[in-house]
Order: sequence, then C-alpha cells, then structure tokens
Amino acid sequence: MEPFRNPVLPADQRVKDLLQRMTINEKVGQLNQRLYGFKIYKRDGAHITLTPEFESELTRWGGLGVLYGLFRADPWTERTLETGIPASLSKKAYNLVQKRVIDSSRFGIPALMSTESPHGHQALNGYLLPVCLAMGATFVPELVRRAFSVVGRQLKEQGVDLALISVLDVLRDPRWGRSEECFSEDPLLCSVMADAAVTGCMEHGVDVVAKHFCAQGETTGGLNTSPASIGIRELNEIHLPPAKAAVQAGVKGIMAAYNEIDGIPCHANPELLRDILRNELGFEGVVMADGAAVDRLDLITGGAIASGALALKSGVDVSLWDEGFTKLEEAVDRGLVDETLLDEAAARVLKLKFQRGLFEDPYLDESISGSKFTIDEYPQSHELARQSVVLLKNENNLLPLSNSIRKIAVIGPAADDIYTQLGDYTPPIEPGHGITLWKGLKQLAPYGIELCRADGCGIRDGTQEGINEAIALAKSSDVVILALGGSSSRFAGETKFDLNGAMIHDGEVYMDCGEGVDTAELSLPGRQNELAKAVYAAKIPVITVITAGRPYAITSIDNETNALLYAFYPGPWGGKALAEIVFGTVNPSGRLPVSLPRSVGQLPCCYNRKASNTELRYCEMPNTPLFSFGYGLSYTTYKVDSVKTESGNEPTVKVSFRISNSGGCGGYAVPMLYIRWLRGDTIPREKELKAFKKIWLETGQHSDVIFELDKKMLSRLNADMKSIPGKGHILLTLIEGSTEHWRGEVEVSC
Repeated sequence: MEPFRNPVLPADQRVKDLLQRMTINEKVGQLNQRLYGFKIYKRDGAHITLTPEFESELTRWGGLGVLYGLFRADPWTERTLETGIPASLSKKAYNLVQKRVIDSSRFGIPALMSTESPHGHQALNGYLLPVCLAMGATFVPELVRRAFSVVGRQLKEQGVDLALISVLDVLRDPRWGRSEECFSEDPLLCSVMADAAVTGCMEHGVDVVAKHFCAQGETTGGLNTSPASIGIRELNEIHLPPAKAAVQAGVKGIMAAYNEIDGIPCHANPELLRDILRNELGFEGVVMADGAAVDRLDLITGGAIASGALALKSGVDVSLWDEGFTKLEEAVDRGLVDETLLDEAAARVLKLKFQRGLFEDPYLDESISGSKFTIDEYPQSHELARQSVVLLKNENNLLPLSNSIRKIAVIGPAADDIYTQLGDYTPPIEPGHGITLWKGLKQLAPYGIELCRADGCGIRDGTQEGINEAIALAKSSDVVILALGGSSSRFAGETKFDLNGAMIHDGEVYMDCGEGVDTAELSLPGRQNELAKAVYAAKIPVITVITAGRPYAITSIDNETNALLYAFYPGPWGGKALAEIVFGTVNPSGRLPVSLPRSVGQLPCCYNRKASNTELRYCEMPNTPLFSFGYGLSYTTYKVDSVKTESGNEPTVKVSFRISNSGGCGGYAVPMLYIRWLRGDTIPREKELKAFKKIWLETGQHSDVIFELDKKMLSRLNADMKSIPGKGHILLTLIEGSTEHWRGEVEVSC
C-alpha cells in the first residue's frame, strides 16, 4: 500500500508521499476552483446528467481540487425549483459528481465541495437564517452558534465540505450594499459572532471558509471592492479582531477580500496573507481567492500568468473562477514563481482532504433519508428573528397594541413580500414557506380585530393613485402599521449579473441593497418617504416597521411616527416575529449592532470614533447618530444599582452590579460595559464596547452581573504600534438600551 493510502499515517506524511507522485499539472489542478458547480449538471425530474464542460475540466487536470456551488440556486445561477438540485436529490448528485472526480484522478483524489452559507444554505430547501446584521442585533452569540449548527447539519448531510460564511467584515459605511453581511460596526461584537458562527457550523463536521480578509467593510464612498483607506492602526483595532476570533475557533479556510489596503490588493499582499494571517494569527488552513479576484490583478501585472504567480507568492492557495491560477504551470516554467510555493499550496488542499476523511469515505449513503429541517424541529431561525427586532420609539406606549383596537390598516410595500425579509444570497423558496408581516398579523390578531391592507407603493416604484388608496384606508382605521424598507431580492424585476454574481445595477432593478447595489444616499428607496409623509399627515396613530439590509437615515420618519421597529432582514419567520412583538406576545430585545445616521453627510458615523471627533461640529445638525450602536427599547424598564469596581495589577478591571426589571412585564436586559482611555500617547476612541450580556428577567426579578476585563482586553497599541498592557485612567460606562445607568473612573496599573 502506498503511504498516502494508509489511513493510520499522519496527514502530513500522507501529503508528502502523494505530492512527490504528482505532476505539476495535477498539483495546479488541486488549486483550481474554476468551475461554477451549478453549471456542470442538467436535471430532468429525478434524472441528473453531467455536462461535457465538467468532463473536460476533469481531463484537463486529472481530477479536481475544489468544486464551488453544486447546490447553489438563485437568479444568477438560473437554477430554479424545477431545474436546481432539491434536498431529496442532493446525495445522488453529490455521489455522481464525486465518483467522476475520483475516477478521473490517477490517485483517486476526491474533490472538496464548497458552497455559500452566509445566512443559511443557499440551496433549494435550504435552512435560512436572518442576515448577519440581524444576528448581531440579538447580542446572543450562543443562539447564533445553535443556529449555525443547524445549517452545518444540513450542509453535512448534503456532502458540503466548506461553508463560505461572511464573518470577517466590519461595517463602517452603510452605503455599502453588502452591509447586511456584517454582524456589526463594533469589532468585539463581530468577533464573538464570528466565533459563534464558525463553531456552530463546524459542530457537525463542516469546515468554514471565513470571508473576507481584510477590511472590506471600510470601503471608499460605500462602494463594493473599493480601497480601504486606512492605516495599520485602524486595521489592527477594527478589522483584524474578527479574523483572530475565527482563527482561534479553528476555521480551516480564509477568503481574501477584493479591496486594496494602501494601494496593495489583498490578493497580492504577502504582509497580510503571510505575515499577519499565518505568522501573527497562527492560521494554518487554506487561503481562498474571491470570485475572479486573481484576474483583477491584471491591472498591475499586465496578464493572467503573472497575476496567478503574484497571488500564489502572496499567499493565495485556491482560486475561484479565474484564469490566473490555470496558468501556474506556465508561471513555474517561466520562473515567475517557485515550484516549492506550488507544493506548499497543494499540500494544504490535500491535507484538508485527508483530515476530512475523503480518501477513506468519499460517498454519502443514499439509503438514509435527509432531515426536513422544518421550523418546528429547528426553531433557531425564528428565535433569532424574535430577538433581533429593535424597538426605537414607543410614544405613549402605543406598543404592544391594545385589545381595544378594532381596525388595523397595514400599509406599505414590505408587508407581504417574503423576499424582502431574506436578504441577498437567498435561494428560491417554495410557495407558502415562511411568514410575512401581513400573514403573521392575520395569524396572531386577537378575535374581533379587522385587518386591511394596501401597498401604497412599491419598494422602488409607485403611483399617486396607490398612495391615495392607502391614505383612504388609513383614515378609516384605528391604527396604521406602515411597513417600509429595502430589498436585496434578486427575484423581482429584470436582473443583470457580473462575472462574480454581483448585481450590475443599471438603475432599473428592484434591489436597493445586496452585493453590487451600493448607494450614494441613505433614504428609503422609491416613493416610500412620500407615502410615509402622507400617512403621518392623516393623524392616525402609526407604527412604522422598517425591514432593511443596511441602516437608513430616517430622521423624518422618527420625527413623525408614534412607534418605530427596525428589523434587519429577519429571515423567513421574521414576519411572525414582528407580529408577535406588535401584539405583545414577545417583548422586543434587539439592540442596534450599527448606528443609524441622521444624514448620509455625517458618514462615517460609527459610535467608536476617535475622541477628537467630539470637537467637530456640523452647522446644520448634531454630529451624533440619530440612534447609536447598542440602542434599543423594551416594553419594560430596567434599573442598575450596587455598582462596584476593582482593579488589579495583572492588569484587570472588574465591574459588578445588580440589574433589575422594574417594569410591568418580563423581558431581556442587555447591559453593556464601555471603556474610554483618559491618558496615553495616541488619541483614544470615544468609547469601546468591552463586555455585554443578555439576561431574561421577570417583573421584579434581578440578576447580579460581573464583567471582568483581563490583560488582553485592556491592551492597546501605543504610538510605536506595540501592544502594551493597559495602564492608566479608564472611564467606565454601563448602558442598557437607551439609558446610561452608571459611569466611573478607575486607575489600572501593571
């Protein structure tokens, strides 16, 4: 038996033996992920056949390294409920593909299967979650872990090896269409959620490719793939922490980002991919390119051969849909890249295959039926939605609605379109799956309440007649629920796509958010503000519900509405969660994971800006956000007392306190501890989140909480970019929801 076939031997030994047997062409084939997996098959009912393009690729490389998106379905892939691979055929399709790959390889090398899973499996019958911003709004990493564990279970059943999940992007500019893919504007919240998502998905044996590395959420002008105009301090303090958390959680893959940092593309940045990622963070897995990103290096190299060589030398191991990596053999022949680097990358890919047991057990058991992944059996998506909705305003306690209400007018384009709840990277879903706000309200409305609906306008379009119809309905009702917001739905209107699947926005599409849909404004799209103004003018109590993939500037809406709920795309069951909050069976507990600006002209508007910004003023408006990070109201009230602080020489800071539910119903309190350095040789941030906890408290109940900040949490970068133990005066602030409950200073010594 050849050593590489011996399962008893260590993976590294097996890799070494196999590599020395392979040709350069076969090694290059292991690094290529050029195929769109959703294009390699044809489905006729239950019959699946593989295409000549797939067979040609296998012949070209003597096998296949990684196959992307076999199960992906959406308008870009042109895979529908009729032409895509449903869960019932997933094992059959996987086995068919894997057998052809193995049979095409001289050494029987299987392929790794990768797929998109940013908020659930992007496949027919995929288990879907609220988007990352919504998950961030829950402030419950344990719930996020459990939810991604369900996703991982489904991926494992279908043979997926690598789940591509957006966990590294920190949102710094809400004009960016991919805002919804970020957990937060705060690095700590992003980090704990990244850890939760990676850990949860890996629980059932699916590895994660965390994306995108690094600083893609910074942007220039909110534009996708644009330069991150930041220095090394901002990179370290804001954008690297989620990557550190993902690496420590055991992530096996990191996807490089499209953007450049200080003029150097991430795919051509050895300092980023080798020095920082591998040497400093200790990452040992596979670095994957983003879609066609290697070919974008042609801008600086002049051609595909040089681009492939540059990406490989910089630290990219696996390609995605590009031509550059297909030219690596020629690059070696020309002396543009050393064969040892080719071996290094191929070794990482092969090691992952050995570690995953693919050589010994490459096929799925088709006799075992897959799980159904119903919401009854797996309620995590619904619970995420419940805990993600943020109550921003509740004038005169309009919410929850009183039983004395007799007629409710439900107005707005986001009331009954399931796709406006789901975000980008969403598969087609079966009719009747999920619950919209309108359907949720009808399900949960107490007996005797009449519900009537009018769109008023569309997400991006509308007529005066539609607005007039809505106003007439509003005037005949006791209360209005005004459902506004955006959409990342690719399923409405005509859509055009770039090579990498991003939207090509020509001004005619339905979407106003999602990949490729960046905006220069932050107002609600279409005629929605006009509709809102007319509804408010009717002088009927209004509950405004906004579902969105980004923070909007909603100052005029906040000024006029009586109550305001904000839901970042809350997933298939988000409509039911919203209805539960409206009628009071669920107490809202979401807190903003990102600040809502007053105007697009305020940007950047992150809460953790530098303290020197407090000296700056606009002449026509405050320089503070409309609603800051962490803001959120409840149907009850909370009280904080008995605060005590201790500081040690480690250095450590301990803050203990009692939090009580002083209101009339049970609810989740979310106390947050912030710090601000008062002394040092660099400008501090205005405040930094250092600890938080979500606690259920019944009326009159209390909980004793201890937040302890250790040496690592109190370290900071000095003027020489050296990480030093925290020493000096710190301002501590305890905030819950909209209320600052306590602040005090402590001195930390080493």
